[in-house]
Amino acid sequence: MKKFLNTPERFVPDMLEGILAAHPGQITHVAGDLHCLVKAGARKPNKVGIATGGGSGHLPLFLGYVGDGMLDGCAVGDIFQSPSAEQMLEVTRAIHAGAGVLYLYGNYSGDIINFDMAAEMAGMEGIEVQSVVGADDVASAPKDEAGKRRGVAGIFYVYKCAGAMADEMAPLDEVKRVAEKTCANVRTMGVALSPCIVPQVGTPGFELGENEMEIGMGIHGERGIRRGLLQTADQVIDEMLPHLLDDLPFERGDQVAVLVNGLGATPKEELYILFRRISQILKERGITIFDTRVGEFATSMEMAGASLSLLRLDDELKRLLRKPARTPFFEQVQL
Repeated sequence: MKKFLNTPERFVPDMLEGILAAHPGQITHVAGDLHCLVKAGARKPNKVGIATGGGSGHLPLFLGYVGDGMLDGCAVGDIFQSPSAEQMLEVTRAIHAGAGVLYLYGNYSGDIINFDMAAEMAGMEGIEVQSVVGADDVASAPKDEAGKRRGVAGIFYVYKCAGAMADEMAPLDEVKRVAEKTCANVRTMGVALSPCIVPQVGTPGFELGENEMEIGMGIHGERGIRRGLLQTADQVIDEMLPHLLDDLPFERGDQVAVLVNGLGATPKEELYILFRRISQILKERGITIFDTRVGEFATSMEMAGASLSLLRLDDELKRLLRKPARTPFFEQVQL
């Protein structure tokens, strides 16, 4: 294991201290706990608060999207581990501004248990909490069992659209509606070329042969749908993209947002090679690309690989996607 760290046990606290030191005007922590991050500055009265949370190791997910026009707070767990219900409650208390709080998080059992517990405790304190769970990974369950699907990089779009809606001072039920609509219209699939190493473990979480790849692997190393020999970039997209297009399904005349996401150790050059083939196929299918984002949005430590997300758009989602946002890891002016 070659990593820039002090001790494996200090990996997450040291990382959080570094982020807080680098962005003091944008984010801070509450309750004396580095794992409870919130947007810096005064709360806007009667604005819906939006909170997320999850394990570390996925930067810029989850904490990187706390800021103007997106999230108000994030509870941070250890590497690939859920934050506690108490940490989520502290974040909820800090971001509540009188209009309720919306939880947005991925479909993982530990997160569901702790977020539900935090929502129950917040309710006892008079804070209304609603939840929307992202489940965009088409490789993790068939369409008729979509409730079992994992939440992965597509949750970026949920943060962006729901955050923009909350910034317009919409009530909690409207912010939740937009979040649910975004979830219903986004699909993701990933491919891994190498494993990653959790610092406290010190060895790879799984093995892939020198010339192997795995289609559909999850961001924690969960099993995909096929393992085989490394293929060309075009062959990889030719296999992955139809899974997304056929699942919703996306149809001729649709407008979409495209997210090509690196998993931690894949150069942007390679991500653009993947996007080249995506754009060709979408054009052939009569699907128009409204918005393109290529980079790292939800990683898995130093895993080599990528994921592809497609979001089907309507006029409302296009408007919300265009709105400005500014966080430590994401910045957009009005489009």
